[in-house]
Amino acid sequence: MAGIAKKFTSMLRLTTAQKMHHVLRIATAMCFIGHGAFGIITKPIWCNYFAVFGIGHDMAYRLMPVVGTIDILLGIVIIFYPLRAIAGWLVIWGIITASLRPLSGEPFAEMVERAGNFGAPLALLLLSGHMPKRIAGWFRPINPNVSINPQVMQQVTLCLQVVVFLLLLGHGWLNLLEKKALLSQYSGLGFSQPATVARVAGLFEIFAACTVLLLPARPVLMFFFIWKAGTELFYPHWELFEWVERGGSYGTILALWFLVKGDAEAAPKQGLLQAH
Repeated sequence: MAGIAKKFTSMLRLTTAQKMHHVLRIATAMCFIGHGAFGIITKPIWCNYFAVFGIGHDMAYRLMPVVGTIDILLGIVIIFYPLRAIAGWLVIWGIITASLRPLSGEPFAEMVERAGNFGAPLALLLLSGHMPKRIAGWFRPINPNVSINPQVMQQVTLCLQVVVFLLLLGHGWLNLLEKKALLSQYSGLGFSQPATVARVAGLFEIFAACTVLLLPARPVLMFFFIWKAGTELFYPHWELFEWVERGGSYGTILALWFLVKGDAEAAPKQGLLQAH
């Protein structure tokens, strides 16, 4: 018990940058472990995304577990040994997988809503303080104890504000489009008029997105964190995997919450427009 208490106390003494580092690492891992799980269980809609590359139905089902396994392995590695190269690849891979949704015929809002998928590893890279100039530097782990200067923290602030803005905007947009899965979610919760609930939730989330972009405040960010993490628990079908996959969304909101609190290393408490 004494050892656990000591470890908990040491965690409380972490700097803002260190707390953000660990949150973003876990968030990135959650996103890709959850995404990989869908490959392992061969989620049928993935066939649409493979079709963008001309890959047929049967081959898609054979490739899904391979892609899923790679995603899970990279997610695990980022937890225990956060190589810059892996974080960089996860940014690219997150953008690719999010882009496949509109490319396969889904609304563009589906890509916007998944900003956390590539935003969490991007923020983690920016938080590392510098981008390696040599290839060898990409294969060194990110140091969570590095001293962060105010300019870097401003870059991280901007990144997190834009990412959280996009993911809230995208989800609100999908509500206004009355996405079938969201309507099923509201129906399952007992709402007799799910379309009305979707419109109200959509407008609220778009308002929330603008609030984060213009003037992020700690109590508001914590509310959005609880809102996002809580509502995703009721996603119909594969609830646990869906919740885990959206770890990038929760993580970027929580990281921004830590940053707004700040300490001697943190960026000034100001909105995006004020910062520029």
